[in-house]
Amino acid sequence: MATAPRKALTPSSREARFFLAPDAPLHRQYEALRGFFVEGAPSHVVAHRFGYSPGAFRVLCHQFRHDPTKRAGFFQALKHGPQTAPVRDRVRTLAIAMRKKNLSVYDIQRELAEAGHPASINALSVLLREEGFARLPRRPEHERPQRVKPEAAAVADVRTVSLAPRAFRTRVGGLFLFVPLMRQLDLAAVVRSAALPTSTMIPAEQAVRTLLALKLVGKERKSHVMDSVLDPGIALFAGLNVVPKRSYLAAYSSRIDRRGTERLMATWFDAVHGAGLSRGPSIDLDFHTVPANAQVEPLEKHYVSSRSRSQKGLLVFLARDATERVLCYSQAGIPKAQQPDEILRFVEFWQRHTGHPPEELVFDSQLTTYANLSTLNRQDIRFMTLRRRSKKMLATIWSRPASAWQRITLRSLTRTFRTPKVLDERVHLKGYQGPLRQVTVIDLGHEDPTVLLTNNLEITCPALVTRYAQRMLIENGISEAIQFFHLDALSSMVGLKVDFDLQITLMASALYRLMADRIGREYARAQAKQIFRNLLDVSATVTIADADVTVTLDKRAHNPYLVASRLTDQPTPMPWFGGKSLCLGFA
Repeated sequence: MATAPRKALTPSSREARFFLAPDAPLHRQYEALRGFFVEGAPSHVVAHRFGYSPGAFRVLCHQFRHDPTKRAGFFQALKHGPQTAPVRDRVRTLAIAMRKKNLSVYDIQRELAEAGHPASINALSVLLREEGFARLPRRPEHERPQRVKPEAAAVADVRTVSLAPRAFRTRVGGLFLFVPLMRQLDLAAVVRSAALPTSTMIPAEQAVRTLLALKLVGKERKSHVMDSVLDPGIALFAGLNVVPKRSYLAAYSSRIDRRGTERLMATWFDAVHGAGLSRGPSIDLDFHTVPANAQVEPLEKHYVSSRSRSQKGLLVFLARDATERVLCYSQAGIPKAQQPDEILRFVEFWQRHTGHPPEELVFDSQLTTYANLSTLNRQDIRFMTLRRRSKKMLATIWSRPASAWQRITLRSLTRTFRTPKVLDERVHLKGYQGPLRQVTVIDLGHEDPTVLLTNNLEITCPALVTRYAQRMLIENGISEAIQFFHLDALSSMVGLKVDFDLQITLMASALYRLMADRIGREYARAQAKQIFRNLLDVSATVTIADADVTVTLDKRAHNPYLVASRLTDQPTPMPWFGGKSLCLGFA
């Protein structure tokens, strides 16, 4: 099939004017020279067409014939990005000379900075690649340049612990106030019952004491132990010559599997109760997502409330004693498929260790299913939860007459909305056997009504609303675990490490609650962060004698609270440190 001839452009068209009347000087020279050498037009005609004088155009033709660079200048390859590197060019000679002396890029950067020529590691790496230098192999210590280095601490080994008399200063003097609290807690027996990994150099008790000490003083990560490895106070608390390094602590956490963490939680649950921590009748339950920053981990996506989005992470189940305000149970790495049944596993754990099921459970609407609520009801366990609101249910609620609502008064004196309206009725839900009590609350400061579900038919509406409002305390408990115990600040997303770190968090939370009970009513509801900041973040002088260890705390404004706690009245045996007695005092 023949192709129709393309219509010729008229000289007045926009495309033709681009060639016939160029604007750029270089383009105008090109078109003029092309008209003279290719089309054969006379020079004075071409000069007039493109705005040259006849003499200037003849000079332009002469340069084009005899100057090759003039011909090459019409067509040049485009170069993207900066054409010069001022920083690299300025230090190129010095950097090459230093690399020939077997210096690394970090050594070269330091030497150049001292000479007044700062350069980034990336710039130096690019410079050396341009000059054909390969990366240096790992060098022995004697081949490295002499520079200031961190002081290396000794290797942790319980066999080299010195019991000789001496005195030293420590920044963690408040850590020793937990020793009298743990007098009734046989940590060695707890560790043995949990069958945790042990070694000759660092037994299991010393390893757990080290990790527990870091939690009690609010260390964010295991790697942050490196700024405390030379503090003899933590080593004394742990029963070692020095604090183990971060590599050991991370490796030890990885050696403990889920069965080990469950044994540790079970034995600690019994031991801390024997030490004086009571068990309340009501338990708050909730889920928390530990976000993962690594994309290589095969993790499911869960909702992260702090970021208002779903992302990869480990789902953690937490139980908090509402009366004692302490975390008492946890499980990490729960798959989405098993999420609704975690409440039943907690009930089994509680019944196995207390001899009876929990009296009351309070939780959110998405924690479990209606079928599991029916299972709890058959076990005579009272529960309170929220019901998910649908558009149809909201329409039904707002259609109820004003006479169906009842005005109640909440006893809390600190609430802004103390007189809400409630609608108390019985409902039947799919999957739940029998009737449920549904209490709808309005005028609580929210636009939508709050719909509570419970199988407790005797509790009054004011008590029910007040009790569920107190469920927010578990949010405070999770916030405390995140802010002070750094639950989310994990250097690795390996599930085993998260699981074990969570158990150490539970242990530290229980010890801080015992501490708050001993201090008195002023700190009865204080969080761990406030207790540590006001009372326990104190330096001390430690004196080791033949028979005892004396810890003299420095002066602080809040020391009278510690005196009133009577934690310093009597010496406390230290079986993990040669059987010496610990004596606490104040400067």
